Amino acid sequence: MNPKNVKDPVCGMEVSPHTSLKLRWGEEIFYFCNPLCLKKFASQYGIASEEVDRVLTISKMRWYKNKVFLASAVLTTLCLLSLVVPSLVPFRITLLGYLKTILWAMLLGLIFGGVIEHFIPREYISQILGKPHRRTIAYSVFLGFLMSVCSHGILALSIELHRKGASTPAVVAFLLSSPWANLPFTLLFISFFGMIKALYIIVVAIIIALITGFIYQILESRNLIEKNQNTVVVEKDFSLINDLRTRFGQYGFSLQQIQNDVRGIWQGTLTLADMVLWWTLIGVGLASLAGAYVPQHIFQQYMGPTVVGMLVTLGVATILEVCSEAMSPMAFEIYRQTGALGNSFVFLMAGVVTDYTEIGLLWHNVGRKVAVWLPVVAVPQVILFGILANIIF
Repeated sequence: MNPKNVKDPVCGMEVSPHTSLKLRWGEEIFYFCNPLCLKKFASQYGIASEEVDRVLTISKMRWYKNKVFLASAVLTTLCLLSLVVPSLVPFRITLLGYLKTILWAMLLGLIFGGVIEHFIPREYISQILGKPHRRTIAYSVFLGFLMSVCSHGILALSIELHRKGASTPAVVAFLLSSPWANLPFTLLFISFFGMIKALYIIVVAIIIALITGFIYQILESRNLIEKNQNTVVVEKDFSLINDLRTRFGQYGFSLQQIQNDVRGIWQGTLTLADMVLWWTLIGVGLASLAGAYVPQHIFQQYMGPTVVGMLVTLGVATILEVCSEAMSPMAFEIYRQTGALGNSFVFLMAGVVTDYTEIGLLWHNVGRKVAVWLPVVAVPQVILFGILANIIF
């Protein structure tokens, strides 16, 4: 009898034997989360391409079990039903609005992930983001600060970095630092809140990402969270610059090479989409329900600068967090209506550290303990700095 869950031998992700790709090799059976891992395994051990094609053909016959298809089918069905059921019209309008807001960022994140998958060797990510050093967290936060992709686009990049060998603490720090502590949002927040208040939000977001990353390093050193099995050991004399020069010198610039690169990026993008897109669709669907049927004045009325208001803000952010671009105007509206900068900050940050989409993705792709610890470690920091903001401003 098959176990309930098994691990992909390439990326280490837990998968179900009933829905994953199944390959029999000799006397053993292996299960893979996606075709890319299957092909890497087959290439490494010299398994015939005919056998790989056979497994992929069987998988294509089970397209109706694909989680992205199932999530899309549910949302599409509700939208079609709204044409004959008037009460579902607000849901359809809200859902389409959310998709319009996040779709470009999600696609951008998936494409970036495909580029990383195709071009960036695992040794590079392990060298920069895989070591148990404090500077590793600083590197990951800095990279997150440079990103211009919203939270759901960053999810795709974070999972791809994990698959490429970034340590678990580095992945979490990258995930927390990017949505709010990045260059485009620095300018956006200045226009909304003014220079001083905007810098408070950005600087504190970076501080929380750093502290959380350091705490995760402690948890990892004590085996309280899952370690990334994708991290490879890099030789001490390995030079990233020299390796880049060598690869660039050996790269053949031709139409055939460009076509191969495009196919490789496309396959990496599809593989990543299969891993993260269904969670995003679930999150958008739940947020659309909240946005469509919970009156807006309820949010504004109960989000004042009190402990209760802070907790209500935390709960609403957990349900409603969809995309950075959509959240920032709502956060400013909370500040305009209540005068509580701390509540706006909690609304922004708590949506990242408690969002079920992100926790679900970490649970499914990185580790269950990693997912459980995220709100435990980060939420108290968010509340503390939120209270501090209400006191100062």
